Amino acid sequence: MWIADNWNDYEVLDASGGEKLERWGDYILIRPDPQVIWSTPRSHPGWKNRNGHYHRSAKGGGEWEFFRLPDEWSISYAFRGTSRRENPSGVRRSRDSLTFRLKPFSFKHTGLFPEQAVNWEWFSSLIAGARPNSDTPVRILNLFAYTGGATLAAAAAGAAVTHVDASKGMVSWAKENAQASGLGDAPIRWLVDDCTKFVEREIRRGNRYDGIIMDPPSYGRGPKGEIWKMEDNIWPFLQLAAQLLSKDALFFLINSYTTGLQPAVLSYMMNETLARHLGGQVEAAEIGLPVSQSGLVLPCGAAGRWQR
Repeated sequence: MWIADNWNDYEVLDASGGEKLERWGDYILIRPDPQVIWSTPRSHPGWKNRNGHYHRSAKGGGEWEFFRLPDEWSISYAFRGTSRRENPSGVRRSRDSLTFRLKPFSFKHTGLFPEQAVNWEWFSSLIAGARPNSDTPVRILNLFAYTGGATLAAAAAGAAVTHVDASKGMVSWAKENAQASGLGDAPIRWLVDDCTKFVEREIRRGNRYDGIIMDPPSYGRGPKGEIWKMEDNIWPFLQLAAQLLSKDALFFLINSYTTGLQPAVLSYMMNETLARHLGGQVEAAEIGLPVSQSGLVLPCGAAGRWQR
C-alpha cells in the first residue's frame, strides 16, 4: 500500500462505525466512509468536539451539520525532504508547498482528496528530475482534474500542465488554488471540456505529453450531457489516451475509487496497454492514510502507475 503520511495540516484522527474523524487544519470534520465497516470505541475527544458532521440519508445523499465552521478555509501541503526545494536528483522545484481552499459541499466532499499526496510525491520527483539540461518543460496532461491537486503538484515541479475537467466550477476552484499556491503565473492550460472528446482532438492535432494523470469518476456527465461510466469506459479510454504519450514519456497514472476496479485490474490494463508496447514497468496498489488513534491505515482507493 502507498501511504500519504507526509501531511501536517491534515490527519485522520479516528475511524469507526462507517465514519472517519478528520482534522483539516484547525477544524474537525466527521464524514461517512464505506470502508469503515468496523465499530471501535469512539474515545477520541474530536467525536464530540467536531466542527462539521455530514449525515448520510437512508434515501441517498445527506446533509451537513455545522458547529463553528467557516464557509471556507485553507490548508497547505509541504513536499517531503529536509531540503524541500530539491528532489533526490538535486533539481530545484519551482514551489515547495501547495495551498488548497476548502469548503464543505454536496455529498460530503471538501474539494480535496488528501490521500493523493502520495502520488504527487511520486510523479513530481520524476518531473523535477527530468531534462536537467533542457529549457523545454515536461508536458503533463491531467484528465478529470477536479480542483487541481495533481495539476499544482506537477506545475510546482516545473511542468507545463494541461488541466481538463468537465465542470466549469471545479476548473475555477483549481485556478483559485493555483493563485493561493503562488502558481498563478505557472504554464497551466485550464480547459472545461469532455475528457474523451479532448483526447480525440489532441490525437488528431498530433499533440503529445510526457506524462498523463487521470482520476476518472465512477460515474459522471460531460458539459453537454456526455455519460461516463468507469466499468464501461476506462479500457477504451486508456487505449485512446495512451496514444498521446511522447516517445520519451515519463509516466502514466490512473486513480480509482470504483468498487471492483482493484489494483490487479489496473495493473493488467496498464501492462497490456502501456508496458507491452512501450516497455517500462507497471505497479499498482491501494492508497491509504494513517489513522492516529489506532496506528493503522485507512484504505482510500487504488492507483496504477506506469514508469519508463
